[in-house]
Amino acid sequence: MDLKITKTEKPKQLPDESKLGFGELFTDHMFNMDYDPEQGWHNARIEPYAPIMMDPATMVLHYGQTIFEGLKAYRTSTENIQLFRPERNMSRLNDSAKLVCIPEADEAFLLHALKKLIAIDKAWVPGAPETSLYIRPTVVAMDQHLGVRPSNTYRLFIILSPVGAYYPEGFNPVKIWVTDQYVRAVCGGTGEAKTAANYAASLYGAEVAKKAGYTQVLWLDAIKKRYVEEVGTMNILFVINGALATPNLGGSILPGITRDSVLTLAKDWDIPVQERPITIDEVMSAHKDGSLQEIFGSGTAAVISPVSHLAWKDNVLTVGDGKVGPMAQKFYDAITDIQYGRSEDPFGWIVPVEEE
Repeated sequence: MDLKITKTEKPKQLPDESKLGFGELFTDHMFNMDYDPEQGWHNARIEPYAPIMMDPATMVLHYGQTIFEGLKAYRTSTENIQLFRPERNMSRLNDSAKLVCIPEADEAFLLHALKKLIAIDKAWVPGAPETSLYIRPTVVAMDQHLGVRPSNTYRLFIILSPVGAYYPEGFNPVKIWVTDQYVRAVCGGTGEAKTAANYAASLYGAEVAKKAGYTQVLWLDAIKKRYVEEVGTMNILFVINGALATPNLGGSILPGITRDSVLTLAKDWDIPVQERPITIDEVMSAHKDGSLQEIFGSGTAAVISPVSHLAWKDNVLTVGDGKVGPMAQKFYDAITDIQYGRSEDPFGWIVPVEEE
């Protein structure tokens, strides 16, 4: 497929890298591509960042048929720009597409287009410590129709945003609230897809947690409300008796790419890894008998997020000494060192972005 490129005639002012938030600023250009049954995916183009015009009857606005991804580009100390495992994001985008009846896209072409887009907007990739360029590929249903069915037409777009830390705490411990009153997803549904409905379902519980003074929610399974699943923006991992334990993927948990990276590193370091069902009662018991050593989350936005406190019913656990644990620190350092080119990449995770 050809890729048409139209550059802006009015570049925006680059932001102050020392004051970057998360997802608030957007670069000069975006990628767009359209789908219809006759032509398939077509009209691939990089063009100036601009609103997408929609009819009030556009189906994504009514039935939420949309998917997205999140990944980052990093500027190294030698001014190279590189991506971290982007092929996994393109593959997961197609996995999500299958679950919500969206046509799959050519993963190799998407990665090619993404690299071109970043090369054009390379000045927007920040170089300040622990900053990056957040990348959001998205697909939305575009039919103008009010009947409940899959759309026939779609728009796939990619936008870029220079970012700092996801959580205000940065790489400092966060407080997590566990709920059995609200649920996020169920096996057989769309919990393992990055689709908007999953995040809409998480918002109310997250707001309740924030009002109680917590950063995020730890969701339990929707049926028995006993088994730990994931945090609103992260997979969750526990260090129990020196072993790294995390809930197994069973259809209601997002298969996180950072999660997979942590597990790969752990196995490489000969740390025992357990992917298995974990009940909240087991976590409480492990804390009580002293075998719970650390809890941390993993995700693209925050990379590794240590947990200092876990609230469940009337109990508030202080995890470890309430500070960053040694295993969380080790994983954070190893992953970010690879991402920023500070260390070797023994797993072939880095994909360089060529100069425009």
